[in-house]
Amino acid sequence: MRRMMLAAVLASVPAMAFAEGGDAAAGQRVFNQCRACHTADQGGRNGVGPNLFGIVGRPAGNIDGFRYSPNMREFATGGTTWTEDRLRAYVTNPKAVLPRGSMSFPGIRNETQVNDLMAYLASLK
Repeated sequence: MRRMMLAAVLASVPAMAFAEGGDAAAGQRVFNQCRACHTADQGGRNGVGPNLFGIVGRPAGNIDGFRYSPNMREFATGGTTWTEDRLRAYVTNPKAVLPRGSMSFPGIRNETQVNDLMAYLASLK
């Protein structure tokens, strides 16, 4: 029983580790790269891209009134959720996750900046 509990705890660590290891204040500065297209204010408007407030844990492609690309709508089919791991992959290399997506951002390759951005996005609740 103890081993099963320990295994369950250890299995959950990688999904939480990078957001907790990042600096949300520094991540807010990293988010400035995203501000050309996205907002992150609760109840904020959509820009060229959707508002990202509450993105962690939110179903993909679900902002009412936002016109998502066909590739994003396909990606969202079946209830795909923006987990921290999925967001990490997306902000690192958007075209690897959605090859035909409309986001033109090339991605953030600096791991520290990605960690900080994930911590910031996770703080938006």
